[in-house]
Amino acid sequence: MSKVQTGQIIEFYSNTCKVLVTNKEYKCQIQGRIDLVVGDLVEIEQKEELDNSQAVVIRRLKRNTALFKAKENIKKAVAANISHIGILVTINPKTNLEFIDKWITIGINSKIQPFIIFNKIDSVSKGTFDEMRKLYKKIHIPSFVISAKYKTNLENLISYLSKQTSIFVGNSGAGKSTLTSSLTGKEILSKSLSNNQGVHTTSISTLYETVNMIKVIDSPGIRDIDINYLTNDQILLGFKEIYYLSRKCSFPNCGHDNDKGCAVIDGLKNDEIQQSRYNNFMALKKRIN
Repeated sequence: MSKVQTGQIIEFYSNTCKVLVTNKEYKCQIQGRIDLVVGDLVEIEQKEELDNSQAVVIRRLKRNTALFKAKENIKKAVAANISHIGILVTINPKTNLEFIDKWITIGINSKIQPFIIFNKIDSVSKGTFDEMRKLYKKIHIPSFVISAKYKTNLENLISYLSKQTSIFVGNSGAGKSTLTSSLTGKEILSKSLSNNQGVHTTSISTLYETVNMIKVIDSPGIRDIDINYLTNDQILLGFKEIYYLSRKCSFPNCGHDNDKGCAVIDGLKNDEIQQSRYNNFMALKKRIN
């Protein structure tokens, strides 16, 4: 007699996956053509002809959230049921503000809370990140200043991520694997890039869980996510301060680029909007048009 149980995908391959049910892992085949990614909640069925540690995924449960990437106007999920996106920011390699604002925009439109992790404080002078922290504090984006390598200032971050499922994004060499290892206590395999710009994980998509009830998804699929599947209105949602002022523009089709009666341009002149945020808003709009 078969037995149906509910679990979560913690490793995903091309046509098989590993599912955690309570404290037991099952190697699973996939029944039919079910769109699955790491983080998905699924129903699995143990069948008599299979080993005790094997099962078949028969159904995917509804996703609370998902991250997507798009190619030729086809959206494809890369990870699911994420609550937080941690944007790693470093001086070396340098993280530009457009990268930060892009991921804030993706997070907001995915109903996933974005936050910023200023990493590698062991290699910069005190106060290096202060101005950037002030910039994003004004728009209510939480931030943390840490050294993932030396596990400096991790306490507040651990408390923030408790009982949450997070995914970390950042440039190659920003410390995603190091931070995941520091939080989970598990060594995340990595190798040097051929152009010596840093490291990247070589593992399959994996969900790790710590004793602090922190879940971290490490997925190679998020490296090349862009915003080409978003609309102009969705990009505007990623810039709350611009969105609120845009509702005061004289004309509904305002392009916010020196248009007559534009409240956004007025807000920029009055320092209600930071220049970098406005520049990145316009840059992201151009990338989809």
